[in-house]
Parts: sequence; structure tokens; C-alpha cells
Amino acid sequence: MVEQQLAARGIEDQRVLDAMRRVPRHLFVEPAAAPYAYEDHPMPIGEGQTISQPYIVALMLQAARIRPEDAVLDVGTGSGYAAAVAAELAHRVVSIERHPGLAVEAAATLEALGYRVEVVTGDGTLGWPASAPYDAIVAAATGPSVPPAWPAQLRPGGRIVMPVGRPGRAQHLAAYTLRKDGELHETNLGAVAFVPLIGDQGWPASG
Repeated sequence: MVEQQLAARGIEDQRVLDAMRRVPRHLFVEPAAAPYAYEDHPMPIGEGQTISQPYIVALMLQAARIRPEDAVLDVGTGSGYAAAVAAELAHRVVSIERHPGLAVEAAATLEALGYRVEVVTGDGTLGWPASAPYDAIVAAATGPSVPPAWPAQLRPGGRIVMPVGRPGRAQHLAAYTLRKDGELHETNLGAVAFVPLIGDQGWPASG
């Protein structure tokens, strides 16, 4: 997976590649799907959610430029896989999930594997102010734009990586850096397809 799907397609951050090697992706999917866990496509995990394909997880975490001393907010815990990879890279990871059942399952998996991730249940579009500030916010769901709550929870120079665009239509993966003047500088990382970022500052639950 790492050599053929990640390194061969331009993932150059050695820390990200090493982290992807260490995290047992097959333990973050349903047992029946475990034989296919390392293939290059997303997989369903319940509640209408998915675990992103390995390349997209690596691309997002590379774009987040996570350092060993950083605090990271992972929006959209899902099965906990991306949070586990982030925990290999960062000092502290908080992961927020709006589906209580997924949050409980992900927290149990992460704890069983020894990953120190704070999994919380709530509206990810509002961030998680109680554990702010963060050096990076990484979201696994597409929003209409950056939720206004997020930049306020970033340290200066902090990064946001998230897909932007309407569900089922054109989306792109965006990497933002919070500048000293408070503005966000955006880099377009290409076309993607994600589930919607639902919440007060995202899409309504009705679609």
C-alpha cells in the first residue's frame, strides 16, 4: 500500500509514510472487509460514513504539515483510522464525531491499540474549543466553506485541510494556512469526493 499507492503517487513526507506503515488499517474496518482494507478505495463503516482511501488520508496529513509537538483536531472520527495515523505524527489529537455510536466504537479501537486520542461527540463544524488551540484541523467531510469557528481555534500559522464543495457535485481538497493578518491562504490539492460536513456551520442534516 505505502509503496504503490502513496510513495508512487507523490506522497513524500517520510513521517507520513512511516505512520501509514505502522497503523493496522484492517482493524479499523468491519471484519468481513479486512482482506480488502489496504486497497486503493474508500470503504463503508456504518451510519452512511466511509473510511477514506489510503492515498487521500496520506495526502491530507501531508498537507497538514504535522510536527511532533503539534495539537491536531480531527473532524469526522469515523472508524478512527485517520486519527490513529495523526496520533503517530502529533503530540496530541482530539477527534470529534457527530454519530455517538461511531465515536464509541472508534474510541474503543483506538484505546485497544494504544493510541492516545481524545474522542468526543459533537458538531464538528463548531470545532472543540475546550481543547484549543490547535496547530492543524483536518476534516474528512466536505463543507460549503471553512466553518468560521475553526480559524479562531488555530494557533498563528495553523493549517486547515478539508474538502470543499457540495455533496454529490464538484469538490476539491483545500489546504489553508492562517496568516498573521488573520486571513486564510488556500492551496487547491485537486478533485475529491467526500460525505457532507453536517452541522451548524456546514450543510443541514436534511441535505
